[in-house]
Amino acid sequence: MVEANQGGPWGPDFASRKRWFDAFPLHRQLGLTLEEQRAGYARCLLSTSPFTLGGVGGSVHGGILAAIVDCAMLAALGGLLGEDEQPSGTADLNITYMRPALGERVYAEANVIKKGRSLAVTEVTISDSQGRLCAKGRTLYAIRARD
Repeated sequence: MVEANQGGPWGPDFASRKRWFDAFPLHRQLGLTLEEQRAGYARCLLSTSPFTLGGVGGSVHGGILAAIVDCAMLAALGGLLGEDEQPSGTADLNITYMRPALGERVYAEANVIKKGRSLAVTEVTISDSQGRLCAKGRTLYAIRARD
C-alpha cells in the first residue's frame, strides 16, 4: 500500500484538506464539498442549484457530473502521491449515465483502484440522496517524477 503524502495543498489532517477543497473556486461555484477523504478514497457532496441543473427532467447536467468525477478522483488520489511525484493531469475520463441525478444532493464516491508509477486508475460512483445509482465514472490520471 502506498503511504499518504501529507504535503501540498492537502495538509496533514482532514479539516485542513476539507478547507482547501471547499474553498477551491470551481468547487465553490458548483456547490461541491468534501465530506470524507483518506488516501485512495473520497466522498463529495454536490448541493444542487440552478447553476448545476439543466439535464433531463431538471436533473444535474451531464457535463457537471463528468466534472464531479474529475474532482472526486483528484481528492481520492491527492494523498497517494509520493514526495518524488507530481500530478500531470487527467489522461482519460469516461462516464456512463444510468438515470437522471435528481434532488437537492448528489454524492460522488471515488476509489483509487490502482496507482502505478505513471498512471492511476479510479472509479467514481454518483448517486442521489436516496442512494440510487445515477452514473459511474472511470479515469486514468497521469503522474510524473518531480522535477
